Amino acid sequence: MSTKRLAIAPMMEWTDRHCRSFHRMLTKRAVLYTEMVTTGALLHGDQARHLDFSQEEHPVVLQLGGSDPAELAQCAALAQQWGYDEIDLNCGCPSERVQKGAFGACLMAEPELVARCVSAMRTSCDLPISVKHRLGLDQMDASQSPGDYQFVLDFVLGVAAAGASQVTIHARNAILKGLSPKENRSKPPLRYEVAKQIRRDAQKHYPNLHVLLNGGLESNHDMAQHWNDFDGFMIGRAAYHFPAMLLGWDDLIESDGDAVGYLFSEADWHRVQIGLITYSQAWLAHCQANHKPFYLGAITRHIMGLAHGRAGSRRWRQRLSDHHALSKVKTPDAIETFFLEASMELGDWALFEPPSISVGA
Repeated sequence: MSTKRLAIAPMMEWTDRHCRSFHRMLTKRAVLYTEMVTTGALLHGDQARHLDFSQEEHPVVLQLGGSDPAELAQCAALAQQWGYDEIDLNCGCPSERVQKGAFGACLMAEPELVARCVSAMRTSCDLPISVKHRLGLDQMDASQSPGDYQFVLDFVLGVAAAGASQVTIHARNAILKGLSPKENRSKPPLRYEVAKQIRRDAQKHYPNLHVLLNGGLESNHDMAQHWNDFDGFMIGRAAYHFPAMLLGWDDLIESDGDAVGYLFSEADWHRVQIGLITYSQAWLAHCQANHKPFYLGAITRHIMGLAHGRAGSRRWRQRLSDHHALSKVKTPDAIETFFLEASMELGDWALFEPPSISVGA
């Protein structure tokens, strides 16, 4: 069986616990990442809100944003206490807000500080430490300039020497001034060949270092094309907007990159809908027990792409985003009815036997 790692990227305001629980219904083996959480939010804010997660999410990685080794060490210890499987340090986000906090992609300009951060986290916990980063900053060109290439390689070697077991390379530069985060995901050119060479050269020194590819990957076929060049792959927005692709990830891993296609069957739809009902009912009970407000839309907003390309999918999405209707759903029976009636928009194939009938049968 392949040891490749397929991961869903950390995405701010998207990969929260509801999103991750939904994705876990589609794939058992994918590695799930939290949204980036800053050290300040963990050390001075509501830890439970940021760190609590469902046991079904494993394996799940906490991504941290920060640049103070002592603070990151404290947060790493917290991650272990809360039961996370791994910690990832964000050295790839180019947004100005993140830069003002002195973390994200701008940290690549301070490789010795990043190494100290990794070392501090490694010392404070027993969890694996990984780093997500870019192929360079601003006008660097690691594909043409030996000096720029060496800069990136030295960055990777530095974090590996400090104890990181994995790096995820977003195979673009981060343009720190002049481009928005959205533009930074598309305008800087992709350089997969450079990322591939970085892996080769880094593993000459650290053969157990895992190097994952990120950036521009939009399908299972895209990953399969580079299967033998990396130790795994990370996909973000494509997996979020077209989550049915995740149904093929377990087979893709188990076939060692051969099983590129996947089947989204009626049985899969029924299983996932029942899973969503059960999860939503459990979340309702959690909210009631902890005197917290419950809003089903916090869950349904993450599944909008599941019926992509199906007849009736537009009407199905409209139901899932109807705030007036969602705000009225306050009981387990209402949750079940909501999902069942929404599925009716997709035709007979999408109709399923709800859990209450299954239990009573």
